[in-house]
Amino acid sequence: MAGTLYVVATPLGNLGDLSPRAADTLKRVAAVAAEDTRHSKPLLHHAGSKAELISFHAHSSDRALERILRILSKGRDVALITDAGTPAISDPGVVLVAAARERGIPIVTIPGPTAVAASLSVSGISGDRYVFLGFLPRKGSDRRRLLMTVASSEWTVVLFEAPNRVTQLLADLAEACGPERQAVVSRELTKVFEETRAGTLQELSEHYAEASVRGEVTVVVAGTGKARVEEEPPDPTERAKALLAEGMSRKDVADRLTEETGISRNAAYRLVNEL
Repeated sequence: MAGTLYVVATPLGNLGDLSPRAADTLKRVAAVAAEDTRHSKPLLHHAGSKAELISFHAHSSDRALERILRILSKGRDVALITDAGTPAISDPGVVLVAAARERGIPIVTIPGPTAVAASLSVSGISGDRYVFLGFLPRKGSDRRRLLMTVASSEWTVVLFEAPNRVTQLLADLAEACGPERQAVVSRELTKVFEETRAGTLQELSEHYAEASVRGEVTVVVAGTGKARVEEEPPDPTERAKALLAEGMSRKDVADRLTEETGISRNAAYRLVNEL
């Protein structure tokens, strides 16, 4: 029989949040697949685990994945952990979970901390229904599209962001959603310098433009509270003419057409080049 893959949630920062069940699992498994082995060594020491520590992250090769699957196929148990919180939530661990499921390997969750729930719980913004978008793309049409998703969402939206990019994210959100939209920024959750700051997107953007930000950041943006009304997409030809008249490059016009009208990128390029 194959071993079991345990998906183990670990503390966001405070080791006291490691559950007894999670600690016991880390002690019992043969190996632990970790996003950053240097970061995870103190956690395993805290749990009293002597399991083999295997590096598994977003840039791991197929060889690393196969190594873990071989351990499982030999009947030995493996725990999957991330640097903080619950694995496979905006995390490369989803690749291992999917591969194990395809092979019929038993998968068991050991639930616990997650920055999504932790930030929502202290935000004061409704968490009855919410949309989680993780890390937005850094630039381009995909970023613009998701910013507009946040702006038009009826429900609360939760985002992750790196500390050095928070200022830009808040400025972009203020532009897309309007400066008065309510939001909350949480950072260093469960750690000594935990901070949760609430305000309008404009207020938060101005504050963090001047503040030094450290630690992973979670941003909670209030929804519109109104059901989104689907509008008919604009006519591609007329929209292309208008954008070209504004002086946009053909490449940018094609990207915008793909985003706004839903036509394929190739069709957008053909249309722009024909005008």
